[in-house]
Amino acid sequence: MNQTLLAALGALVVVASVAFFVIGRSAGRRAAIAEQARAKATAEETGKRIIGEAEREADSLRKNAVLSGKEELMKAREAWESEARHRREEVEREERRVQDRENQLDKKFDLLDQRERDLGRRASDLGRKEKGVGDREAELERLVADERRRLESLAGMSATEAKSELIARLEREAEADAANRIREIRESAKRNAEREAKKIVALAVQRIASEHTSEISVSSVSLPNDEMKGRIIGREGRNIRAFELATGVDVVIDDTPDTVVVSCFDPIRREVARLALEKLVADGRIHPGRIEEVVAKSRREVDAQIVELGERAAYETGIHGLHPELIKLIGRMKWRTSYGQNILDHSKEVAHLAGIMAAELGLDVTMAKRGALLHDVGKVLTHEHEGTHVQLGVEVATKYGEHPLVVNCIAAHHDDVPHESEVSVLVQAADAISGSRPGARREAFETYVKRLEGLEKIASSYRGVDRVFAIQAGREVRVVVTPESVDDTRMAAMAEEIARRIESELQYPGQIKVVLIRETRAVDVAR
Repeated sequence: MNQTLLAALGALVVVASVAFFVIGRSAGRRAAIAEQARAKATAEETGKRIIGEAEREADSLRKNAVLSGKEELMKAREAWESEARHRREEVEREERRVQDRENQLDKKFDLLDQRERDLGRRASDLGRKEKGVGDREAELERLVADERRRLESLAGMSATEAKSELIARLEREAEADAANRIREIRESAKRNAEREAKKIVALAVQRIASEHTSEISVSSVSLPNDEMKGRIIGREGRNIRAFELATGVDVVIDDTPDTVVVSCFDPIRREVARLALEKLVADGRIHPGRIEEVVAKSRREVDAQIVELGERAAYETGIHGLHPELIKLIGRMKWRTSYGQNILDHSKEVAHLAGIMAAELGLDVTMAKRGALLHDVGKVLTHEHEGTHVQLGVEVATKYGEHPLVVNCIAAHHDDVPHESEVSVLVQAADAISGSRPGARREAFETYVKRLEGLEKIASSYRGVDRVFAIQAGREVRVVVTPESVDDTRMAAMAEEIARRIESELQYPGQIKVVLIRETRAVDVAR
């Protein structure tokens, strides 16, 4: 029973399930159909709406395209019209230009035609004139030939003979005048040359010989009386020969009262001879044995004086540790001169100057003084050895162990070698200052005159220079220029050019001032 119920219930469930399936499927189909109908209606509406919008948009685009096309067409038409207008204007301008050129060419052709006609008339006129000139030349030649024949008949000689005679007479007169002129020039030159030569010799003797020569080669010894001259000469001259042999000097005994001259170009030997002769005269005993003894003693005294002078110079300049031989060489500077300037005084002055400048610049003062004191030490050896004073100074300083900077100061003070330090430059500057200051050195008259002539020649070579004066013993040159040729701006440039040329072409101590003077004057007369 239960099973039957269960079976029935199962059957019912199955039938219900089938019924529900059928019913649900039908309902789903109807719903799907309805949904499809609704979707179709919606799609149709959407399609119609899209089509309508597309048609409206297409209509709008068509209208816009038509408007744009019309605008582009109008712009293109305007551009074409503008370009056509410009081209028409250019064509018109070219036509006017061509027309102007044609008019100018017509005018030129007219001018050329006129010139050709004028040239033709001138050519015909020249032809007529040329023919007339030829006729006149022929007439003149005929007249000249007739006149020549008449003159030849009157003079009794031909034209060639007359020309030769005239040339010979002119040659004789010219030779006579030339001979007279040459004689006058020779006599005048002889008189002027003799006068100038006497003047130059006199000036040279006055400036140089009486002072410089006596200073460097002659020493005078005063005698108590003239009888002492005989004792100095000795019997048959044996005393004077012994003295000259022992000292290596020449003793000059002349008519000068109470004076004997000792001559020698070695100042040390001359000083030894002077001291020895003074001692012999004071002692009165003069014979060969005594002469040798006194000369030896005087030589020792001079040697001691040399050492004393060297040590004093080193002490005055504050230099220590010099080799004894260098001390002797420094002392021997006392009897050496350069252009009239004592070398020892010059070297001490250079040492002081170099030391002052080194102190101002913060350099080695001791090294500067040492190089300055020894810079001319080679001049003491020039009479005894071969070579320049620079080479000899470098050799002796190197030999006695001086510092390389000191050796370079000696070697470079005349620019023979490059400067290796500031100290050597200071020594060179101090040497130039000491040698070029006024009154420091004497200069040969000939060199002095040449320098002045060179200064005036250089300044006179410029355009616009009126006068040139070398003054202040050649330390200044004054140039007077013409105001019409040289203005104020040109004066500064000319002064610099003259100074640079003097630097490059002349040699001189110190410096030379170049002064240009330009003056404008206005003159009138009150009546």
